[in-house]
Amino acid sequence: MTATDHRASGATDGGGGTGRGEGAWAVLLPPGRLDAERLVHHDSLDLPAAPGGHRPRPGDPVAVLTEAPPRLVALGRVVRSGAGLAVAYTRRAFDEPVPADRVEITGPVSPLDPVVFGHLVDRLGPPAPRRTWLVSLDLPIEADTRAEAVRLFWSYVQELGPGELPAFVSPSGDELAMQAFVLGAEANQDPEEDD
Repeated sequence: MTATDHRASGATDGGGGTGRGEGAWAVLLPPGRLDAERLVHHDSLDLPAAPGGHRPRPGDPVAVLTEAPPRLVALGRVVRSGAGLAVAYTRRAFDEPVPADRVEITGPVSPLDPVVFGHLVDRLGPPAPRRTWLVSLDLPIEADTRAEAVRLFWSYVQELGPGELPAFVSPSGDELAMQAFVLGAEANQDPEEDD
C-alpha cells in the first residue's frame, strides 16, 4: 500500500485550513499545467517569483485556480517565497474543479480576501474519505530474460507515459469494478464498443 501522508511536505489530499483571518492568495496555474497536475501527483507547485511589492509569505493560504473560466483546482499553503514561489498542496480538486467566479484575478499571484477564500473552501466541501485502490499497468513484452523484460517495461512507461498507456484502477476488494484511465480520465478499452 502506498500513501502520501509520509511525504516531506506533509501535504495530502485531505486538509487545509480555511484561511479566515490570514492573508490569502489566488494563484493561477500556468497554461498547460493543469494536465500535468492531473496526471502525476505533485506535493507542491513551483512558480516564478510573484511580481510587485506585496508578496505571499510562508504559511499564507492559497487557492490554486485555472483561468477562463476561473475554477478552483486546489488549496495549499506557501512554503517558499522570494526568488520563486512554492505552494504545498493541502487539498486537490483537479478532477472536479469548483467554479470560482467571485474571485478577482489581477495576475498570476493575486491577493485574495480571506472571506472569499473561506467561501471557496466551503464550496469545495469536505474531502472524500480516503480508500485503498489497486492500480496496475500490464504490458506484453518480448524479452530474453525477466530482467530485460523489466528494463523494457520501464523504457515503455517512460517513453509512452500516461498519454498512451492505460492504467487500470479498481477499489480494493472490488476488482470487477476495474476501469481504464488514459490522460487522467476514464477510457474505454473494449474495441468492440468502439464500433
